Amino acid sequence: MSDLDKVLAHIDADLDHALDRLFQTIRLKSISTDPAYAAETRACAEWHAADLQSIGFDASVRDTPGHPVVLAKHHQTAGTRILFYGHYDVQPADPLELWDGDAFEPVMITHDDGTKEIRARGAADDKGQLMTFVEACRAWKAITGSLPVPVTILLEGEEESGGANLPGFLESAKAELQADVAMICDTNMWDKETPAITTSLRGLCAEEIFVHASDRDLHSGFYGSAAANPNHILARVIADLRDAEGRITVPGFYDGVPEPSQALLDGWGKLGFSEAAFLGEVGLSVPAGERGRSVLEQTWSRPTCEVNGMTGGYTGDGFKTVIPAVASAKISFRLVFDQDPHKIRAAFRAFVRERIPADCRVEFTEFGSGRAVTFEVTAPAFQNTQKALSDEWGKEAAFVGGGGSIPVTTMIKEKLGMDVVMAGFGLSDDRIHSPNEKYSLTSFHKGIRSWARVLAAI
Repeated sequence: MSDLDKVLAHIDADLDHALDRLFQTIRLKSISTDPAYAAETRACAEWHAADLQSIGFDASVRDTPGHPVVLAKHHQTAGTRILFYGHYDVQPADPLELWDGDAFEPVMITHDDGTKEIRARGAADDKGQLMTFVEACRAWKAITGSLPVPVTILLEGEEESGGANLPGFLESAKAELQADVAMICDTNMWDKETPAITTSLRGLCAEEIFVHASDRDLHSGFYGSAAANPNHILARVIADLRDAEGRITVPGFYDGVPEPSQALLDGWGKLGFSEAAFLGEVGLSVPAGERGRSVLEQTWSRPTCEVNGMTGGYTGDGFKTVIPAVASAKISFRLVFDQDPHKIRAAFRAFVRERIPADCRVEFTEFGSGRAVTFEVTAPAFQNTQKALSDEWGKEAAFVGGGGSIPVTTMIKEKLGMDVVMAGFGLSDDRIHSPNEKYSLTSFHKGIRSWARVLAAI
């Protein structure tokens, strides 16, 4: 047997112990957004540092102005240097009454078809995912006494609460974090049988706008038509944001947005994606957005403009005939490739101001911004990871786009100057951030085996 075969056999034999370790960290209520759990969040960081020390990593808990970071190194061998990122903090479990049991007491659920899942807060996001990598390292150490390549592990404690202190930590620890490629296990498979490597994520620009008119709410019988109505003004602004073809009309919005390559489109075409099924799951049937673009193009390679919320006037029960003094909307843009969120924000604000009457005014509140990130799949780390995942799952690993944002990915690329391979084993129905979060036992088990293969392939 090769060393890899021995490692894979050890993973299979040690699965119960791996589950016990996962359950230990899940029981620690590392809810980063709630100050009441600060001590338990630190305890979770200390647990991971001690666990990594037990398998030969030089690991420590590093303080930040918020929750600590765990930094661990195992550099006993030469070769391609890997930086692995995960986060040990979790979302609050509320509403607790919607859980089938204690959110922080993990249980193994067996379904009628024999499949099993781990149910608990953090089972998938991100404790189960990050432990797949740690367990792969543990198995290599158990069999060979070392790792195939130098590995640095960075575990954050504030991902679920905004990650305010991570940029500063990356800057201060830049020399310690140097590697050839970064890896993140916080994404999903294409489906339960097909592994996936996410090669792009969209950026974000979010704004809340407040349109002010009269100095108080007005009686619509006395002032109707004569007084400016902020709801009407806001409605016109929002209606103007897209043209009849679904394109966004903010000047310069599509600067830096290239067409997806034919090779990329061909690869997506092989995924067997059903637009009807995708929309049907949420009770819809007609694709919206830009005409002539597929749903995958729109969600993976095209920018968006979405109205996330609107308020203005009386919205309670019954009816109140008023002209409101103010109306507001929350509007977000998902950005792609080289779109500059700061330019988008400035152009959007100018677009809105042009549509505000002279006797009215508008205010803006910024809610975050970040650039999109994309990686070239021909790079060796992506090709080696694809082969390793394909070997484990028996199906070719798909290169997919991501419609959301993982800010740390952009930070690693910009601050540390390295590509990021995002290979996760979550499923779309894992209910992360929701009651009864779960993680498939197959995802956990084969995720460990997958990382063992990736380490060998790299």
